[in-house]
Amino acid sequence: MRPHLPFVAALAAAAALTTGCGSGDDWSRPHPEPVAVGTLGPEFVDRASPPAPEATITPRPGSWSEVHPSEDYRVVLLTAGDDRPTKALVKAVDDWADDEGVAIRTVVADSPADYIPSVVEAMEMTPDLIVTAGNDLIDPLATVTPNHLDQPFLVVGAELAEPTHNVTAVDWPGASFRGEGLGMSSTYDATSFTEARCAAAVRAGVAAVLNDLTGIVVRLDGH
Repeated sequence: MRPHLPFVAALAAAAALTTGCGSGDDWSRPHPEPVAVGTLGPEFVDRASPPAPEATITPRPGSWSEVHPSEDYRVVLLTAGDDRPTKALVKAVDDWADDEGVAIRTVVADSPADYIPSVVEAMEMTPDLIVTAGNDLIDPLATVTPNHLDQPFLVVGAELAEPTHNVTAVDWPGASFRGEGLGMSSTYDATSFTEARCAAAVRAGVAAVLNDLTGIVVRLDGH
């Protein structure tokens, strides 16, 4: 049973005290609403028939490549785990942020006791987007995200079993962990987390979020 808002709010207050993130933080200053710079290719999604909540779309490879975030886009990378797939995803996010000139901060959850407080810590930074890497974060995200619908999340290399409209996921055959006691998929393949696939996942996911195609799963093929 997921905790209600007062429980998560209490965690947020505790996280604010421990992280020192306050009104003097540069990110606390107003900045323009993020927008997409560039246009999705016509084979990313059928705009005449947009995907329903929790739907899965399979865009044509590269149909997201012309989409970039606007200036001063603020991202928190939230990560847990030191396994090879997670490290590959973290590198992909960092490389993308560097290429795009994105303002990025990283929150690392070091142990199970840190998972939910780390999600809260990331939200307290008030980023435009929280990008998550690591299967250990899936259940904590399922607990927290329904109570904070104004904060966009992007999950790369996994998905939530029942995402709300603020959670978008990107996965592919070999990467579809969903948590909630469902166990690891029989098709999970750590070797599928290649540099090219992880890079594509980040760019496709951000392109979806910037175009308000959220609360869905973007499934990659052919990378």
